[in-house]
Amino acid sequence: MILPKLLWGVHPIGAFREDIYVQVISLHCHDHEVVEKFGIFGALTKKETMSKDTRVNRKQLVKLLNEDLSREFQAIIAYVVYSQTMKGAAFNHIAGELELHAAEELSHALLIAKQIDYLNGTPTTTPKEVKMSDKAEDMLRFDLDNERETIRNYRQRIKQADALSEFALGEVLRKIIAQEQDHLVDLADALGVDAPKIED
Repeated sequence: MILPKLLWGVHPIGAFREDIYVQVISLHCHDHEVVEKFGIFGALTKKETMSKDTRVNRKQLVKLLNEDLSREFQAIIAYVVYSQTMKGAAFNHIAGELELHAAEELSHALLIAKQIDYLNGTPTTTPKEVKMSDKAEDMLRFDLDNERETIRNYRQRIKQADALSEFALGEVLRKIIAQEQDHLVDLADALGVDAPKIED
């Protein structure tokens, strides 16, 4: 018996609720897939439910973006302070990199604040806590952990923005996350470790 093969990609079907998506099946392959028949379209389909974390309204999105903004303020402060207090010849180069990171994080904060204002919210003025240490390695590990958390949250935020059809916000966040990933790699290299895996 010839059974269909699942096509790559997820295709929204209007007949389903907003939080349900359907993957359309090709009828021209031999792969034996366990699928569900969706009679209205006369094709075999497989339903996939969106993550609960993706379903937010605009008010909730503003709140989450303000949390992101607090993390950007945290990053600015940390990079400014760490770059100026990090001691030792071995860390001179990375201290200079941290100064550049601080400037990039400021640009991220401005972009996030602008998006919050666009969504009729008020940007926060409160940073998340900045950890301190007199050891350069500790400072770099604090930054590495913060970048990993920031990237994890921006990945979720992109999904949430796209689910609300706020595609311009999604594009802004994609540009930010690319720089955050560069920061992550720089910090991992400075510590002599592999870039940590980001859990969604």
